[in-house]
Amino acid sequence: MPEITAELVRTLIAAQFPQWSGLPIVPVERQGWDNRTFRLGDELAVRLPSGESYAAAVAKEDRWLPVLAKALPLPVPEVVATGRPGGGYPFPWSVRRWMSGETLADAHGVDRTALARDLGAFLTALRAVPATRGPAAGRHCYWRGCHPSVYGDQVQDALVTLEDEVDAAACEDVWARALTSAWPQAPVWFHGDVAAGNLLAAGGGLSAVIDFGTCGVGDPACDLVMAWTYFEGHERQVFREAAGLSDDTWRRARGWALWKALATMGGLSSPDPDGFQNRVLAEVLADPVVD
Repeated sequence: MPEITAELVRTLIAAQFPQWSGLPIVPVERQGWDNRTFRLGDELAVRLPSGESYAAAVAKEDRWLPVLAKALPLPVPEVVATGRPGGGYPFPWSVRRWMSGETLADAHGVDRTALARDLGAFLTALRAVPATRGPAAGRHCYWRGCHPSVYGDQVQDALVTLEDEVDAAACEDVWARALTSAWPQAPVWFHGDVAAGNLLAAGGGLSAVIDFGTCGVGDPACDLVMAWTYFEGHERQVFREAAGLSDDTWRRARGWALWKALATMGGLSSPDPDGFQNRVLAEVLADPVVD
């Protein structure tokens, strides 16, 4: 596969959407892991999967983003065109409306308490969208929306690898509590990757939610990990109250946060040169939200 560059995007646009061929193409400053994104003029963006395992999300988002957008209290991405493989690039790709704002990871002056409340309300609204015929949780979303036990082997392997670096007994206790329950209701919509890089902020508040490539219908516990990856103290409690859900669901959510931290620290997931997941693990063990 060729390197995903502005020149490749220019080739694809010229061949498939010549009406936009005269627009400038600039890579966005903060790139995601699953996709590469380029600004196309002032009003559009081009988004290309970075590998085969991420390509299926193009069709999924094409199908479901318009449905979700009608029911949600914040903007979500709007697909305006879908491209075909070409120019040596082997996957489908999309052209979307440009969404203004900074990712939460880059934003300054954010009212974090208001953000906790607004994000919880967004997730509550997402769960209320009718889930009939929505994509059932599974491989396409990397098992988000399934029971956290799907990653039990990774947790145990990571604890062996990290036995001299983490409090294994405390981790095992969190994991055991996460496995004692399952989602007791009909499957509901989940985003699957609620993280600071997938939330946009403007004017100090939450302005949009992006990257629904791992969305589906199932157990919404996976969407609550922001409680430990971003929020602190009182903010965490505000988020919990706004998002609702049972204590059991929050215990499973804590298990999801634990799994990701251990898998990353143990070399089983994406690299983490800044040690972010080490800090997440400390938050998971120190402040559970629920016991």
